[in-house]
Amino acid sequence: MKDLNRRDFVKYSGMAGAVGLSGVSTVKSSGTEIKNTKPILTGSIKIKNVNANFEREPLNPYRFKGSAITEAWQGISLLESDSGIKKIGLSTQGVLWSDSKVFAGHSESAGNAIMYAMSEHALQIIKGQSFTDPVQLMESLLPEVWAYGKKITGNPDLRKTFALNAMVSVDNAAWLLYAAENKIKTFDDLIPQAYRAGLSTRHTKVASIPSFSVGTSAEKIKNAADEGYFIMKLKTGAPGTQPEMLAKDMAFLTAVHKAIGHYKTPYTLNGKIPYYFDANGRYEKKETLLRFLDHAKKIGAFDQLAVIEEPFDESNEEYVGDMGVRVASDESAHTVEDAAKRIEMGYSAIAVKAIAKTLSMTMKITQLAYEKKVPCFCADLTVNPILVEWNKNIAARLPAFPGMTVGLQEANGHQYYKNWDKMASHHPYANASWVKAKKGVFELNDDYYQKSGGILEPVRHYEEMFNV
Repeated sequence: MKDLNRRDFVKYSGMAGAVGLSGVSTVKSSGTEIKNTKPILTGSIKIKNVNANFEREPLNPYRFKGSAITEAWQGISLLESDSGIKKIGLSTQGVLWSDSKVFAGHSESAGNAIMYAMSEHALQIIKGQSFTDPVQLMESLLPEVWAYGKKITGNPDLRKTFALNAMVSVDNAAWLLYAAENKIKTFDDLIPQAYRAGLSTRHTKVASIPSFSVGTSAEKIKNAADEGYFIMKLKTGAPGTQPEMLAKDMAFLTAVHKAIGHYKTPYTLNGKIPYYFDANGRYEKKETLLRFLDHAKKIGAFDQLAVIEEPFDESNEEYVGDMGVRVASDESAHTVEDAAKRIEMGYSAIAVKAIAKTLSMTMKITQLAYEKKVPCFCADLTVNPILVEWNKNIAARLPAFPGMTVGLQEANGHQYYKNWDKMASHHPYANASWVKAKKGVFELNDDYYQKSGGILEPVRHYEEMFNV
């Protein structure tokens, strides 16, 4: 990567501040050197105890990547420091999203069990060790957790995003423990100085972006627009061969444009409804996507294409900056280094997911994107209501997306979880005005920013699992 030299790598990854991270240590036993790949951590916060659990939440089938998920495991990690402080972090596991090969190679439950085992492995690594800050902690964990994942899946090409997803609950618990140990009371104060420039906005409104799976009718999308949603994630990449997929996707675009293309919204500079398509890597060739774009021009929809997310598999390294449309990287931007490479390839937006790639990695990516003048927005992983707030804290602070006047956050859990209302009742501020979207937007006031969306508060439902 010609634009990401060693100095930039150190700057964005925070490696310069990592103390005592050898990655590989060597000890002698009976005169023989034995390599220990468990990272050695030093810092001011010592982790005395760890614990973990999970909940299985049923979903209305959510179809993408040529398949569908029917449940989402909620990973729960507990960290206890030497000072007796206990903090609980949450995650939602996205096996199909993070590595479709793992999903296809196992039953849905087995794929989730593999990711959960990786979370447990991360906890066992850090038990008894110390850390300075969560960014340092996650940097040390990722290589080992990723390697462990490759081993238990038997897949040497396991996607790094799968390991990051497995680490989210551990990362969140670490941030909460770090905040408590340092008496930090707000999300703004939680952001390390190195990453604050990229997260310095304070939106008063953030768009709530629903997501519609492959095969959704245009009528259902029109109904959402009638409710006030002005930008929606529309899954393309229909099942079948590439010609079959393209034909279905073009027909879908035609139906959507006919249904809502004429709608007006106060949240875009041109007053028109923007289209946000996500193909989840289903397009095998650039030429195929260009045919989709030609069709958009033919029916008069091209000017309303705000972004096309992850059209190609990440192994496709074709330049995408010459197609006249903003192309976003999502799961292919595993790390800050991967994001830099995608920017070089012409990707002009990044879908960030603090709830899928860890808050630690997300802050690095948003800072890189800010300095490279590449806009970001928050995408969902069909996460639980508490994690919606973790994502919202990022969306509320990102610079405005080009052509928009509000922050952008996908939030689709209410569409797919069968027990959403019960899950929402666990929120520490369940009745706050900023929790639920109104006419397609979350309205954020001083109370929201003072309370950081409630993410720093204990959640009784999860504490009871560990008798905290």
